[in-house]
Amino acid sequence: MDNDSTSRIAARLREWIADAAPGARLPSTRSLVAEYQASPVTVQKVLRMLAAQGLIESRPGVGTFVRAVRTARPADYGWQTSALGSPQAPLRPVSTAMRSAPNDVIAFHSGYPERELLPERLVRAALTRAARGEAALARPPAAGLPELQSWFAHELRAATPAGVTPPTPSDVIVLPGSQSGLSSVFRALVGSGQPLLVESPTYWGAILAAAQAGVRVVPVPSGPEGPDPQDLARAFDETGARVFYAQPNYANPTGAKWPAPVGEQVLEVVRAYGAFLVEDDWAHDFGITTVAAPVAAHDDSGHVVYLRSLTKSVSPGIRVAAVIARGPARDRILADRGAESMYVSGVLQAAALDVVTQPAWQTHLRGLRHQLLVRRDLLVSSLREHAPQAHVEHVPTGGLNLWARLPDGTDVDQLVRDCEAAGVIIAAGTEWFPAEPAGPYIRLNYAGPNPGAFREGARILGQVLDHTAGR
Repeated sequence: MDNDSTSRIAARLREWIADAAPGARLPSTRSLVAEYQASPVTVQKVLRMLAAQGLIESRPGVGTFVRAVRTARPADYGWQTSALGSPQAPLRPVSTAMRSAPNDVIAFHSGYPERELLPERLVRAALTRAARGEAALARPPAAGLPELQSWFAHELRAATPAGVTPPTPSDVIVLPGSQSGLSSVFRALVGSGQPLLVESPTYWGAILAAAQAGVRVVPVPSGPEGPDPQDLARAFDETGARVFYAQPNYANPTGAKWPAPVGEQVLEVVRAYGAFLVEDDWAHDFGITTVAAPVAAHDDSGHVVYLRSLTKSVSPGIRVAAVIARGPARDRILADRGAESMYVSGVLQAAALDVVTQPAWQTHLRGLRHQLLVRRDLLVSSLREHAPQAHVEHVPTGGLNLWARLPDGTDVDQLVRDCEAAGVIIAAGTEWFPAEPAGPYIRLNYAGPNPGAFREGARILGQVLDHTAGR
């Protein structure tokens, strides 16, 4: 009976509302109870239902009214065009690597490892302990927690050969992710309008950070074994640049790892020109058949500014990285960080330190190495069998990605759209070139979700490539 009364009263009130003017006041609850011979509970239930449907609105202490229909007026932000002026750098869309993907697609595009490759148990336990500790309430030092500074310095010290002075904890600045560090380094060491040498192709986030800092990017060709030191010297000569950004270990996107002689020669060139090498060691923890060997370990004169991130290997939720720099360069970077964010969350710093100092961290890294090996080889074999048109020239010895060259003339943007329509998301290689692309490329992540679908994804990619070639 109560449901029947509710429906009956609601129907009658909808008719009343339809004939009433916007803003008209409804009869009081007492009047409605008397009119419809219903309980106050039933009347209140009907009023709440009509309010949820947007037909009426209650004003406490005043009454209940027919809701006025508000016509949405298009906003006019034209004044901002005049106030802001032209942007200093072209506004780039968010990278494909940052896109979220539904579960029913095969995702080769991500820039991060899948959740099952992360030390989830260690991370959860570390966050719990950090939340209970002093870090939850105290402001950390601007350069970072001393214990975490010491850990980063010790890690690089362990790779430093005899005869080279290792870094000290005071050389370390803790960052809220290496992307933030890139922005500070480019602002502090390059400066707006000045040239910055970068490998080509290179990390899309570095290209973005340089653009936002107003830095003029100059590409230096780089292959499976890094850049040609003579090309680098020529670029320094021609541009007058004083900073070279590079990823010597498992470069994003190519997976290239510099042989030791190349690292030594690049360091010699940098020293000869009185310049800096900004070494981005983003994939330090993702070695597969080799181990990351930082160029920074061979420099004690401040020519190498070393970036080391934990975000991808520990957890995207713990955005912690560090820059190791010496001399005035370190002071300038710290000053920029202070203006940017003052300090990094102590909870995140404490949690990151907790994870990487647990004995189980090394056990996790050994297991991760094996999982990446299996995934990499599965994707390589799948491409060779089902999509040989996507040629992988270099099988990386670490990192997360394959860099595949497509047949000349391939419309990469159209290929990406066609693949997505068929249920496969890939990343166009154009995002990783600081100037014109050197050819049609795509980047494929083998650390993404559902490796069981790699063969099917490669099959679809091969079919779309065949269809594209036949147009």
